[in-house]
Amino acid sequence: MEPQRPAALPDGSVIHSDPEILGGTPVFVGTRVPVQALVDHLHGEYALEEFLDNFPSVRREQAVIFIEQAARALLDKVA
Repeated sequence: MEPQRPAALPDGSVIHSDPEILGGTPVFVGTRVPVQALVDHLHGEYALEEFLDNFPSVRREQAVIFIEQAARALLDKVA
């Protein structure tokens, strides 16, 4: 059985940037899926389910945590 990929970094972040992975484009931890792909799907009015179907290496918990963190950061910026 293949070992399970990490869903988050030790600090709880579900995304990271590494110059060795897609030239440093932010991706979901344990994948090569750019975070921008989720943003584009949601902006295109696609459901989260469709994104997860199209990018099965991204875990639901990663996508949900990213959305929650992004919303919190945006709200903190305008508050």
